[in-house]
Amino acid sequence: MKNNPKIFTLTLLALMLVLVPSSQLFSQTFKPTDESFKHYQYPEWFRDAKFGIWAHWGPQAVPRQGDWYARQMYEEGGPDYKYHLAHYGHPSKFGYKDIIPLWKAERWDPEKLMALYKKTGAKYFVSMGTHHDNFFLWNSKIHKWNAANMGPKKDVLGTWQKAAKKEGLRFGVSEHLGASYTWFQMSHKSDTIGSMAGVPYDGTDTKNEDLYHKKAAADDKDWLTTDPGNQQEWLNSIKELIDNYHPDLLYSDSNFPFGDVGRELVSHFYNEDIKKNGGKLEAVYNCKQPSQGMWVEDLERGVKDTINKFPWQTDTSIGDWYYRTGQKYKSSTEVIQMLTDIVSKNGNLLINVVQTPEGDLEPDMLKILDGIGKWTAVNGEGIYGTRPWKVYGEKPLNAKVVKSGNFNEEQVKYSAQDIRFTQKGEVLYAFCLGAPVADIKISSLGKNSKYTTKAVESITLLGSDEKLNWKQEASDLVISKPAKLPDWQVVTFKIQFKK
Repeated sequence: MKNNPKIFTLTLLALMLVLVPSSQLFSQTFKPTDESFKHYQYPEWFRDAKFGIWAHWGPQAVPRQGDWYARQMYEEGGPDYKYHLAHYGHPSKFGYKDIIPLWKAERWDPEKLMALYKKTGAKYFVSMGTHHDNFFLWNSKIHKWNAANMGPKKDVLGTWQKAAKKEGLRFGVSEHLGASYTWFQMSHKSDTIGSMAGVPYDGTDTKNEDLYHKKAAADDKDWLTTDPGNQQEWLNSIKELIDNYHPDLLYSDSNFPFGDVGRELVSHFYNEDIKKNGGKLEAVYNCKQPSQGMWVEDLERGVKDTINKFPWQTDTSIGDWYYRTGQKYKSSTEVIQMLTDIVSKNGNLLINVVQTPEGDLEPDMLKILDGIGKWTAVNGEGIYGTRPWKVYGEKPLNAKVVKSGNFNEEQVKYSAQDIRFTQKGEVLYAFCLGAPVADIKISSLGKNSKYTTKAVESITLLGSDEKLNWKQEASDLVISKPAKLPDWQVVTFKIQFKK
């Protein structure tokens, strides 16, 4: 019996199952098909993280005019065009290629910033990889227009990654390259009036084609290029990024890009991540297209109006996307309100912290981050690691209905009558999105509510030792207004139920 090969094989298999994680024995390999992507499982780290900080930062910060400068400096008669003429000269002589060397990032201290972002409450950090300006922030072997070779002459992406790893934060990268092929076509034009009429901008010079791209066909003018050669170039570039840095998260600033070419990229990203993690998929791919479970849908400057079946993400900025002189920033309260609303609906918030061209943060920005950090330090137990409850929350009577979508954040207004819920195990958290000025009434927790299955046993206010007065009536759970509220506007009630 002891020499029976069948028994020996079964014993060896049993030992393997004990000693080797099942993920390594039965790891999923993704094919570049939707059918294969349907096997994607959202990683727990992302579902638990809830809050990320983004550095949407690069050479376009240099003029201090905000987003899209690399394109709008070529839009004849526009504000950025006029600014460029006044400060740098005509774009036929001084183009975007000449802005790039001016980006020195001389006050950039990534380790100090990352420690601050962790203290603020971020659980993951995302670096710009490349914007629509086709300038790579990583050390590229296939593209000379990169930060290791020009401007700061540092591997910006790799340095951010090292700092994030030191602080224990997950690391992601955003790529905006897919749209650059049509976005940058303004550089191929010329003035139509004035003394420089007909003089081509510097994008028309074939010597600069590797930055500004070749002139597009007349019908190639959508957000994403239809040119197969451009699509292959995009694939090669983002593959290089994946293979050299192995980020936990990859974000594309578009709907799912380029059909089968995009599927090849995403399957490669997923499979490389499986290799990195010994058979376990931990990767998150974001784009702006609803996914049906195949990736994480992203809403730009927008929120959803109800709980989403699948985890999702809002990306937004505290101010403009790039540094702009005199810009208005969101307050810490506005950021916290958005975070709480989004988390209650099964989402994450990824927010850009606006850096100066030199790489540091303004005093106003530091104050905002401090306010967020003080709130998350006390109220984070109701955010991190939570899941949506039976209903996302309650809104005031006659509140404006804002439908899910991109660019709707300015339409959404929050008040003390806005209640949001999260749950962790048997504990329910109820957030008032404004400091209450009267008793708090929560109809979802009334004795006769369809959502109530257990009686409330205890309620505490996070950040307070005050004993609360409350009663669970037929129509509402009524919490008497606390005598003293914490030093923030969004307050959190921790609710436990009788077993």
